Amino acid sequence: QVQVVESGGGLVQPGGSLRLSCATSGSIFSIYVMGWYRQVPGRQRELVASITRGQSTIYADSVKGRFTISRDNAKNTIYLQMNDMRPEDTAVYYCNSVTPPLSLDWGPGTQVTVSS
Repeated sequence: QVQVVESGGGLVQPGGSLRLSCATSGSIFSIYVMGWYRQVPGRQRELVASITRGQSTIYADSVKGRFTISRDNAKNTIYLQMNDMRPEDTAVYYCNSVTPPLSLDWGPGTQVTVSS
């Protein structure tokens, strides 16, 4: 079973940027679609961005034009570049498979807080 560890979160001001990393313990080449999810207490978990093995990407409307997901198959790592951040981006961010759905054990997540 592939294990994941998310990192790169922190406190950022509105309009600022953060880059998240999802390091995996093994190959993710066999996972067709990987994604970044975010969780806020009282809300449904949201799929923020997804990326296929072939580097095609899909974004939630709430982050489109601001966030960029990338996948380094050689390093078995998924990234999320977050620009022009807003307070509503505040959440714990997790990575997991999208296709097949949620096939990996959840990692610890990384806290992102956007506040002035």
